[in-house]
This record gives sequence, structure tokens and C-alpha cells, in this order.
Amino acid sequence: MSTKPRGRAVRASLFAGICCVLLLGGAGYLWELRSIAAFLDDGDPATGSYRQDPGTADGTASAVLDGLAQEGLPPGDGDPGGAPAHRGTARWQPSAPLEARPAPAEPAVGALFSPGEDGDPDHHCSASVVHSPGGDLIATAAHCVHDGGFRTNLAFGPGYRDGFLPYGIWVPTLIEVDPRWVAHRDPDHDVAFLRMRRPGHPGQRLEDAVGTAETIRFGAALPAPARLMGYPNTAEEPLDCRNTAVADGPAQLRLDCADVPNGTSGGPILTGDRTLIGVIGGRDGGGDELTSYSSRFDAAVRDLYERAGRGG
Repeated sequence: MSTKPRGRAVRASLFAGICCVLLLGGAGYLWELRSIAAFLDDGDPATGSYRQDPGTADGTASAVLDGLAQEGLPPGDGDPGGAPAHRGTARWQPSAPLEARPAPAEPAVGALFSPGEDGDPDHHCSASVVHSPGGDLIATAAHCVHDGGFRTNLAFGPGYRDGFLPYGIWVPTLIEVDPRWVAHRDPDHDVAFLRMRRPGHPGQRLEDAVGTAETIRFGAALPAPARLMGYPNTAEEPLDCRNTAVADGPAQLRLDCADVPNGTSGGPILTGDRTLIGVIGGRDGGGDELTSYSSRFDAAVRDLYERAGRGG
């Protein structure tokens, strides 16, 4: 069974690309490599931290609002994001059939945008607002924010749908990943936390703006009823699927649902009471045609979450 990376368009590494340039003499491909590299920064590989330049971040937000999406509600829609679904465990039941299907947008879940000529779609990944003391954290997959370097062209649209941003556009001030992801792309550490701010709205907290956040749980007992959610990079609304999350070895969580496409990486895996126990990622770049994975939220992920909450 073939696998597919969930969070990004398939592209060669920079080193492989350089080899192609040397072999083929492709000026166009060399231009593409330079374009990709223009949106990457080394950050601090030893700690797995990157502090975003405010001017660069504001430019990213402007690029999203300059044709990719607009702030506000879709015409005729008075409900900014809709009520989160499946709040209670009593209402939970597996999807039938076990296939991902379009779902209403939710305030705490959104699309990660990457504007610019970096080889990826306009929104390449998904993320969710996670409760924190500062009220400004999102959780996603590490491969959504670090791929040969930290992405410098990231923006988050909570509750995104149909080209509209009901809660505005948000940009990182800090990105935290595990150094083992930076060094080896270790699939057991494919988790990232980002501190966010809203350009033009100093002091506004993300949790306050969307009115909700996912509670995070570390070391969750498995098996457990769960739901995944994310934004395909070819769609303008999210999808979801419900099944039982099970352990797949000591460091991976697995949820069997078909038709979970590229772009859903980083999307939340939630228990029936809306507790975050994983993000789509981990093994095989997030899964294959029938299965989605997540790195387990263990003590190392707890440390990463706490580090992001402290500001590094």
C-alpha cells in the first residue's frame, strides 16, 4: 500500500534538487530551489526553537489577505464557525462507513497557510488551538513547520471556510519542535507548538478571539473513542472521521479511517470530550489510504508544550 505525506506537496529535498540541477542544468529548477530556501530558517537546531521576525510574519499575513482569504463571514452566514460537534461521549459513535467526510468548520480548528512560491498549496496543513496559560498556543505536526528548516511563511486561520476567516489571520511569534525532529525527522516526535499573535490587534489572545480551545492530555489511555479533523489542501472546508484510536507500538497512535488526504497533517485527534490526544502526523508522514497516525503525547511532548507556553 502506498503512503502519502499528509501535510505538504511532495517535493525533492534541497540536496536531491541540487543533484538534479547539476545533472540536468535546469535553471527553472534552480529557481524553484531558491524560492523554497527563501522561506526557510535554521532557527536553533539544538533546542528546536525558532523566533519569528515580526516584519516577516506581518508580510505573511498580508499575503494571505491579498487574494487567498478575507477576514469575516461568508455572505449570508451569521454563525462565525459553528458550534463544535460531538461534545459529549454519549453521542459518540464510529463513522459509517469509516471514511472521512466534509464537516462543519469549528472555531478551534483551522488551516495553516504558506503563501509564496514555496512549492506548496496555499494552505498546506491543519492545526488547532490548545488551551494554555497565555491563551496563544496552537498544536500541529512538526513536518508542517520544519522541513529542512523552519518555515518563515506561516499563518493560521481558525474556523476557516470557503475563503473566509471568521476569527482573523494569526502568525507565529515562536515555533517549538523536538530537536530529534530537526536532526533526524524522527516520526516519534512529529509534534509542534506555536505561539500566535494577530497582526493589527496587539494584546488580543487567540483563545479569547475564537471563544474556545482544546484541552490537551498527555499519556492518554488507549484504546479510546476519537475523532480526527483537518483541511484537505484542495478543499475550502474541513473533514472529519470517528473511530477508536489504538496504540501502534510504544510511540505511535493509530486511527483507521479512509480518505484522509494531503493537507490534513497537524489536524487534531480528539477524544469524545474534545480532549486533544494527538495530531495527524508521525509514521508515514501521517498515514496512508486507510490509516492515520500521530506521535504519542508523552513526557517529551509535555515538555515541548510547557516550553512553548513559557516562551522558550
